[in-house]
Amino acid sequence: MKKISSHLGLFLITLALISIGIIMVYSASAILSLDKYNDSYFFLKRQLAWVFLGLVGMLFAARVNYRALPKLLKPALFFTLLLLILVLFPQFGKEVAGARRWLRMGDFTLQPSELAKLILILYMADTLSRKKEKIKNFTYGFLPPLIILGTIFILILLQPDLGTALIILVVILGMLFVSGVRLKHLFFLFLITLPSIWLLINKVGYRKRRILAFLDPWSDPLGDGYQIIQSLIALGSGGILGRGLGEGTQKLFYLPAPHTDFIFAILGEELGFLGGMAVIILFGAFIYFGARIARRAPDLFGSLLALGITTWIGLQAMINIGVATGTLPTKGIPLPFISFGGSSLIFSLIGVGFLLSISLRSHAPSGAWHSHQGQI
Repeated sequence: MKKISSHLGLFLITLALISIGIIMVYSASAILSLDKYNDSYFFLKRQLAWVFLGLVGMLFAARVNYRALPKLLKPALFFTLLLLILVLFPQFGKEVAGARRWLRMGDFTLQPSELAKLILILYMADTLSRKKEKIKNFTYGFLPPLIILGTIFILILLQPDLGTALIILVVILGMLFVSGVRLKHLFFLFLITLPSIWLLINKVGYRKRRILAFLDPWSDPLGDGYQIIQSLIALGSGGILGRGLGEGTQKLFYLPAPHTDFIFAILGEELGFLGGMAVIILFGAFIYFGARIARRAPDLFGSLLALGITTWIGLQAMINIGVATGTLPTKGIPLPFISFGGSSLIFSLIGVGFLLSISLRSHAPSGAWHSHQGQI
């Protein structure tokens, strides 16, 4: 039996996750939508519009030769930095629950940090592939990309959005590691960031409370532990087969954000352990095909780009599922392709488009992975 191609496998898995997302967004949001907007299809209609835009972006990105992307990086990086700055000002940024992460665009909003993930991965893949051996030099190789990473990291922290900033940090650290950066330089970065992250958590009240609630949610069941407890109740009541699609009760104003950050809990309640495992397996297959594309990419830039995008989407899925299952502290990270939300969905699908572009232009079974094994 002929092995399925990476681009076909990745495409089918992405479509499956999107389809699950459309169904679950409607199931999780219909009552909330009816109560808030007098239209049970309000969130569904928006999600369908974003799916359409995201699929168009994905197909366009797949047709573009990914080798041409570095030519657009400088203006794209400047534009991203500009958006990250503008969102901090009340005239442009929309504040929700004390965070200013969204730019107002008429009836819609744009989350610049979602764009920043993709652009930073592109920038790092280009920079690290061009510098090759120079990346071992701290001043000329390691420091310049570190400055760009630090700038974006700080701008996202100012929103504030520690979760997204940490996802970006971990993804870029992974790309730096496989590109051949000296371990002592990474250790230096680790020594700088670890105390800073500890201070950002320990000295900020709501973050510290979230950690304490994660360790013992029942110590504050009506406060910081509420979301974790309600999520666990949803998953536990689903059992093996679930209550049935649309039959969940936690979405009835018990579990906050049932169609966004905690949609996996609603999925587990209605589709059970088997439904939740099916989604986890799909994300595992996504990571497998993404890694295979990175391994078979025809050049180092393609390998690093595929690795970065796959790590970003895979890591975000693991964090969201970890939060919903109570194995990680609560953080507002959407489940890729499934949670309600425009910016995350659209830019994730464009990222998939770049993965498809790399795969479609890979001919040799081993690609650049082995030819650059000294660097990746």
